[in-house]
Amino acid sequence: MNTFSIAIHGGAGTLVKGLMTAELEDHYRNALKVARNAGYDILESGGSALNAVETSVKLLEDSPLFNAGKGSVFTAEGTHEMDAAIMEGENLEAGAVSLITGIKNPVALARDVMEKSYHVFLAGEGAMRFAKNQGYVIESPEYFYDEVRYQQWQGIKDSDSFQLDHSVKKDGKFGTVGAVACDQYGNIAAATSTGGMTNKKWGRVGDSPMIGIGNYANNKTCAVSCTGSGEFFIRGVVAYDVSCLMEYKGLSLKDATNEVIHKRILEINGDGGLIAVDAEGTIAMPFNTEGMYRACKSSNGQEEISIYK
Repeated sequence: MNTFSIAIHGGAGTLVKGLMTAELEDHYRNALKVARNAGYDILESGGSALNAVETSVKLLEDSPLFNAGKGSVFTAEGTHEMDAAIMEGENLEAGAVSLITGIKNPVALARDVMEKSYHVFLAGEGAMRFAKNQGYVIESPEYFYDEVRYQQWQGIKDSDSFQLDHSVKKDGKFGTVGAVACDQYGNIAAATSTGGMTNKKWGRVGDSPMIGIGNYANNKTCAVSCTGSGEFFIRGVVAYDVSCLMEYKGLSLKDATNEVIHKRILEINGDGGLIAVDAEGTIAMPFNTEGMYRACKSSNGQEEISIYK
């Protein structure tokens, strides 16, 4: 039986230990543990990597602690625009959505795009029409309202400023969420979901829903979910870059992810991190910021829940 494993993240960035209360840190660790264990239980019972990553990400979306689903940040118009992607490594099937509103679990809609449409990526009004055709309930704005996110927006609204979910903030509320997994059959998958950046304008889309950039899976190499400064991750084609280093240069998962996060993305002034897994169940979780909400668990005994370096 193949080593099976899962890794999840809840955002990377300026996570300074002194900025967070012990109580809030416990809430984060518990949310990570619940999401990780739910995905791991699926793998342990013989379920697919695809089901595992979707389940873990949905639980992170349901938590107001993270900038995805329920805890999504406010746009310049005071709305919530969410993005998500999912991909499986056996057949390279993928689905993604962007600029959607009112959807409780964007990652589930991304999976429906993958399995129930002829397309990979749906955005905006068209993605919402597809969601309604699939019977999705459109939640009211109140469902997504979070006082801390609202106050973040109040600080910069009506200006040309925007705020990445991983920049310095007193309250320490973060970020984009994701999961990667390898199941007992050696199949891998990745899922990523985000609310984007506070006060974003003009239909801005980051790296999270872009296949090969914020999210990617290929059984030949790895499954990757990214978090960080989206504009730079897009320019660096980060997720696929990791895969390419493994496929064409023969690098290990650890060496490929370190090359991208600690060298290549820094060279273009990008910051953030990623989680990755290969078809042997090996896990990598590098980041070049002060911290990254992360957790993993493997059938080989590896287990971790961490925030700081």
